[in-house]
Amino acid sequence: MTRTRTRTEAVDDPLGTAELTVIGQVTTASNVTLVCETPAGRRVVYKPVRGERPLWDFPDGTLAAREVASYQVSQALGWGVIPETVLGEGPFGPGMVQRWIDIVEDDSVPDLVDLCPVGQVPDGYLEVLRALDPSGHPVSLVHAADARLWRMAVLDVLINNADRKGGHALLGADGRVYGVDHGICLHHEPKLRTVLWGWAGETIADELLTDITVLVKAIAGELGDRLAELITDTEIAALEARGRALLEDPVMPRPSGARPIPWPAF
Repeated sequence: MTRTRTRTEAVDDPLGTAELTVIGQVTTASNVTLVCETPAGRRVVYKPVRGERPLWDFPDGTLAAREVASYQVSQALGWGVIPETVLGEGPFGPGMVQRWIDIVEDDSVPDLVDLCPVGQVPDGYLEVLRALDPSGHPVSLVHAADARLWRMAVLDVLINNADRKGGHALLGADGRVYGVDHGICLHHEPKLRTVLWGWAGETIADELLTDITVLVKAIAGELGDRLAELITDTEIAALEARGRALLEDPVMPRPSGARPIPWPAF
């Protein structure tokens, strides 16, 4: 197995220095996504820049930095939605290194985002849309009416997430809800595509608006300096503008455009 040393400028970051052993690969991911372990047995996800698939609307080689920038925004908000994420030098060159999340594996626990027969939306769930499954049966796309998931939905608006699939919302074994896969976020043009439309038109809670106020102020200081190493000044300005827009009109947006939901949805 290949071993390498992972580095980052943040010397106090626990993921900053570790020898990684590649133990597997997430084959369903669009970009190369490797599962690694540190010598202490800590599991991480490593996405090398060289394994990123080119996209027509995002600059090549920028997805890893966008994942780290999204994590920085989540941390500045104090929400902890995104697992610890840094830039590092891995077995296949520079890339993103992220803390692995152990998820709840219990068939009796419903998924955060799911499909159900039309007219049979479970209690505690919100219907997003109706469609036909591959067999032609009418189904509803639903997600949990969970405050932790709503926080993720607000984060997606702020970071302009273009790819919030159902499988990117994880119920951790520690009882927390996490979001992963933020490589196509923080574009300066509107690109919000998400399965979390259940709160469209709902007023954002005051405590979340307080955190967004903190974020907007932080962008002008140290947070902005850190983000400048990861995304462009235009993208930082767009992030700040989205934050201010939510403070001025604290309502969750409604779907717009030709494709407001990523495909596939899971």
